[in-house]
Amino acid sequence: MSSFDAAPAAGPDAPAAPGARPSLREPGWWRTAVVYQVYPRSFADSDGDGVGDLPGITARLDHLANLGIDVLWLSPVYRSPMDDNGYDISDYRDVDPSFGTLADLDALIAACHDRGIRLVMDLVVNHTSDEHPWFVESRDPRSPKRDWYWWRPARPGHEPGTPGAEPNNWGAAFSGPAWHLDAASGEYYLHLFSPKQPDLNWENPQVRQAVYAMMRWWVERGVDGFRMDVINFISKDVTLPDGPVAPGAPHGSAFPGSANGPRLDEFLAEMHAAVGLGEQHLLTVGEMPGSTIEVARRVTDPARDELNMVFTFEHVDLDVAPGGTKWDLADLPLPVLKRNLESWQLGLADVGWNSLYWNNHDQPRAVSRFGDDSPEHRVSSAKTLATVLHLHRGTPFVYQGEELGMTNAGFAQIGQYRDIESVNRHAAALGLGTPAEEILRSLSVKSRDNARTPMQWDDSPHAGFTTGEPWLAVNPNHTSINVAAAQDDPASVLAHYRALIALRHTDPVVSEGDFELLLPDHEQLWVIRRTHGGRALLVVANCSSQPCALAGGEEPTGEDDLAGLRALVADADVLLPTHPGRQGLELAPWESRVYAFGA
Repeated sequence: MSSFDAAPAAGPDAPAAPGARPSLREPGWWRTAVVYQVYPRSFADSDGDGVGDLPGITARLDHLANLGIDVLWLSPVYRSPMDDNGYDISDYRDVDPSFGTLADLDALIAACHDRGIRLVMDLVVNHTSDEHPWFVESRDPRSPKRDWYWWRPARPGHEPGTPGAEPNNWGAAFSGPAWHLDAASGEYYLHLFSPKQPDLNWENPQVRQAVYAMMRWWVERGVDGFRMDVINFISKDVTLPDGPVAPGAPHGSAFPGSANGPRLDEFLAEMHAAVGLGEQHLLTVGEMPGSTIEVARRVTDPARDELNMVFTFEHVDLDVAPGGTKWDLADLPLPVLKRNLESWQLGLADVGWNSLYWNNHDQPRAVSRFGDDSPEHRVSSAKTLATVLHLHRGTPFVYQGEELGMTNAGFAQIGQYRDIESVNRHAAALGLGTPAEEILRSLSVKSRDNARTPMQWDDSPHAGFTTGEPWLAVNPNHTSINVAAAQDDPASVLAHYRALIALRHTDPVVSEGDFELLLPDHEQLWVIRRTHGGRALLVVANCSSQPCALAGGEEPTGEDDLAGLRALVADADVLLPTHPGRQGLELAPWESRVYAFGA
């Protein structure tokens, strides 16, 4: 790691000093990096108001440095009415008072750089808040900014405000129609999320130039890149066609008309050039729901100068019942999950780059979703899930608390939830006659609040997160699952994450090696081979809560069956185990081993 120049504090309208920019960003540096996402509301509260803030993050940076991470991805801290916890932005060049000040953010950037950690901002430019001055001005039909958003009259033959009068049948992600009627003008505006999150019209070049100017302003303040929220939504089908309607659904799907539109590559390449993303070697990762491998290959192809990587959503949609929404739960067989991640590994092997993640602020806790969060298996399954993910090829993203094996919240009443998506889902499903217990069951599994409970620092009443009343209840299991308990425990999930991150930094097989999935149809074992420069690493992971024997009755037919696997590991050195000291051909529940071969 290298240290960077610090960013001086400055007022919101002042240009950043040239010294704010990191002194070194090597080409492709992010390929060997590990990113850690901080959700500011829930990370650390410095002033006792129950909401996490920037000084709290700065005070806890040594935890990240000791973990070994290279990049802090900061979820939005911009000024916001907080309808969607900061993803509804009213001022892109200021910090919301609930998080601190712009000077506090400058101090965080400087403190990160002092520790060799780069800072990536969340870029939310598909939509703004309805309280952003741009949108406030656009409400006037005569305003030059009217075309900065998607304003449309009622559907022909319909009176505004009557059923079916919306310009098309799209539904919003947070329930209800994707169009909101503005009574003053009699027209509707598009919002793919909350009505307080109107979509920007990227077809207007003035919008794009305003966004690029804002991004350059942040880069001059010392920011090292951008995680781009639903960035593939910025190019839409301008005809705004009706979407398909699922049986029983009140609205049509906004896909495909709202995403991956005909000008997406043009807009991303223009952004790349206008902001200097390539020449300054900034990290860029695009959140792109509904994107295919083909889209990802195109967008992350280095020759096209668009993005470094994208977040795929396929693997986090595999536990959804066919034809259903995220709330329609389904079992996920291990071979299905393995083959999906393999398809992305192979699809981007020669062009582009993968992001690797199990969870984030929008997804439930990985150990509760993909592992086993029972007291007996939580630690082992958290370690093995980490081993499997970090030994894929790509840049790993760790979400706060994942390194502790934090679990889902366990909320049993709707009054415990704060997430707009979850609260709206509960109301809408009740209105459709869905039994309350069924709704609460799906929320307990999939609600975004599962990821947003406060970070568990110690076993004190509010987990060391705040001295006040937390905005969202702390998970009761914080008394045993917390940083203080794990800090010096060599058998902890935290220690295992440190070892995995160190291995990525020191072994090029992890960061650059070719990927091969073995035993793809095995229902318990996840076996991966990575090869590079005459060396190989082999991951053998029992992803189940039952023991798994590598010995079997089948005759050898090659290295891709159990017999071949037994031969491979018989005399191999175990480089990184979840269960130190165990040997032999039987794996304990959720046991994994990384074997090393070659010089």
